[in-house]
Order: sequence, then C-alpha cells, then structure tokens
Amino acid sequence: MGCPLPPGARNVGEIVVRGVNTMRGYHNRPQATAEAFRDGWFLTGDLGYLDEDGFLFIVDRKKDLINRGGEKIYPREVEDVLYSHPAVAAAAVIGVPHQRLGEEVKAYLALKAGAAATEDELIAFAKERMEPHKYPRSIELRPSLRKLPTGKIDKEALKAETRTAE
Repeated sequence: MGCPLPPGARNVGEIVVRGVNTMRGYHNRPQATAEAFRDGWFLTGDLGYLDEDGFLFIVDRKKDLINRGGEKIYPREVEDVLYSHPAVAAAAVIGVPHQRLGEEVKAYLALKAGAAATEDELIAFAKERMEPHKYPRSIELRPSLRKLPTGKIDKEALKAETRTAE
C-alpha cells in the first residue's frame, strides 16, 4: 500500500489505516467499499502528515484539494487565514473551474454581526498572509453559510451552485 512518507509538514499524504477496529465496509454499497479499501488498508480520504515525534496532523480532505495550475492548495489553510480576519464569522473555500489553470480559489464568507468588510479588503488581507498562488481570487459574501447536520459548512452545495452557474 503505497509507501510511508518521512516526517514533516511538506510530506502530506493520504491517511490510511488497518486493524480490527476498522470498519468492514459501507452498508449495501459494495462499489464504495471496493474504492475505500486497498490491500486491507482503509483509505480515509483525509490528508495529513506526521511530525518528528510521530504526532499526526490532518491537513484537509483529499476530495477538497484545489489544483491551481499544478499547485496543490488545501482549502483549510486558506480558510484558517480568512478566519483570522476580525470580521469573518464563517468561511468555506472551494476550487472553481478556470480555463487556463484548471481551478481557481474562491471563498464564501459570512461576516460577524455588525462587522463590515469588502471582498477586495478580504482578498488583500489573505494575499498579504499567503503564498502568491494560494489566496482567493474571488470572494462572495453571504448572510450565512448553510451547514450540514454535523455542523460543517455544506461545501458540496457551494460546488453544485458553481456547476449550475457555468
């Protein structure tokens, strides 16, 4: 099953697990089960790395990874920067289609009650704090961002909106 990566934040890979406490498969979904297991290992779909002490750090979900002109961008990293802005209450970052680069970084934000910030201000804020290829090129402000029952922002709904807008 692949090969273990050396420790360090630059060595991000998919987290795979195996053991008696790992699930056996998805109920009545043999195709999904076949895709999730390889050689007895469960492919979690999470991306992470180990530090020098063996601690595991989860970076993001594999399916959320943005490929902007060959550069891999983790939405969570962009979201963390946006959350550090004092006006931002909620943030969701997705990759949107781009003719030349494949994907471009787009952020959906909800501001805190009584707070004010413009899209341009928020883009400049992120640009100052991130590598040049990572900051969002567009931001859409919304009154709120729809959440799933788990409390996570529904990024799939945002991606679906993007697909139907094309």
